[in-house]
Amino acid sequence: MDYRIIDCDQHVIEPPDLWEKYLPKKFADQAPKLAKDEDGGDGWLLGEHVESLGLVAAMNQTPKTLKWTGVRYDELHPGITQPAGRLELMDEDGVSAAVFFPPQRTMIYFMFAEDPEYQVAGMQAYNNFISDFVSHCPERLGAIWQMPASGIEAAVAELRRAKESGAVGVGLATWPSGEFLLSKTDDEFWAVANEMGMPVHIHVGLTPPQYKTMRVATKKGGAAQLVAFASTMSRMPTLFAELIFTGVFERFPSLTVVGGEVGAGWVPFLKQELDDRYRRNRYWCEVELTMLPSEYYMRNCKVGFVRDHYGVRNCDAVGVDTMMWTSDFPHHITDWPNSRYLIDEMSQGISAEAKRKLFCENAGKLYGFLK
Repeated sequence: MDYRIIDCDQHVIEPPDLWEKYLPKKFADQAPKLAKDEDGGDGWLLGEHVESLGLVAAMNQTPKTLKWTGVRYDELHPGITQPAGRLELMDEDGVSAAVFFPPQRTMIYFMFAEDPEYQVAGMQAYNNFISDFVSHCPERLGAIWQMPASGIEAAVAELRRAKESGAVGVGLATWPSGEFLLSKTDDEFWAVANEMGMPVHIHVGLTPPQYKTMRVATKKGGAAQLVAFASTMSRMPTLFAELIFTGVFERFPSLTVVGGEVGAGWVPFLKQELDDRYRRNRYWCEVELTMLPSEYYMRNCKVGFVRDHYGVRNCDAVGVDTMMWTSDFPHHITDWPNSRYLIDEMSQGISAEAKRKLFCENAGKLYGFLK
């Protein structure tokens, strides 16, 4: 193919029959169920709460019509849930190829299930579904598999299965061991990912343990919601710093970790601070690295950005080879079907070579679309 734009982060909304088809029958009573929200829209009953389709299937919404509830499956374009229709929508947006991240609300529901067998079965059901989805057109569609959080053995086993099944990457909602704190236990996972050349993704951030006790309200909004939306990048600097200063990239030099949908404009400041704090504090903190922290970032880390004029304009300072564009389609921040206009607007003042790397080549090479 003549790849022009490659999208490093799209999403598939779960088809209504996904869990019936892919989750083992023994878990049918526990499976997510279709339910109505308070405005008559469709949603998934996850435990005690209905998670509506609103903001995750908002491709045709405007700021004045956007809402969390009241969206129904029968209103959605087939491409929201089906691969043939998705290719049509990508064509309309000028996107040559895309990779697909798991639906985090549903994955987190499974992640906190009391039964570890059910947790793994739920994630495997989604992973099998998305592999079937991308098999419709593998030269244009790639799958990111969700890793379970029930322990290091289950995570490593699903990582190996992902590679064998042709997934182009895997995603974490906790560290591989299932814990919120990084430890040497996770090294077994990093070692396998390093050996297989499998990119590891953290989409926005990891899920804090207190999520178990948080009430997930159906109706959302207010200043707190805007704070959450406007600070999606805030967790990623800490996670990259953890990976660097605990020596993960020192021990596993071929490992790639991608911050999904976190932007890029903040990266030059982070690199500056990583190097400065290491220079001042490495002896009494007893951290000894063979490279500067910023050099590990440049070698081992990448970020996905949706709309980041500042980051693109300063891509040399960020690291031209570390940035990848995403539409986040069909979530509410997508600019579909006007992504080409957004890309051209963001790219004013950068070279044609840099533009092609940011919007095509970096993702194309990482995910195997380009050799």
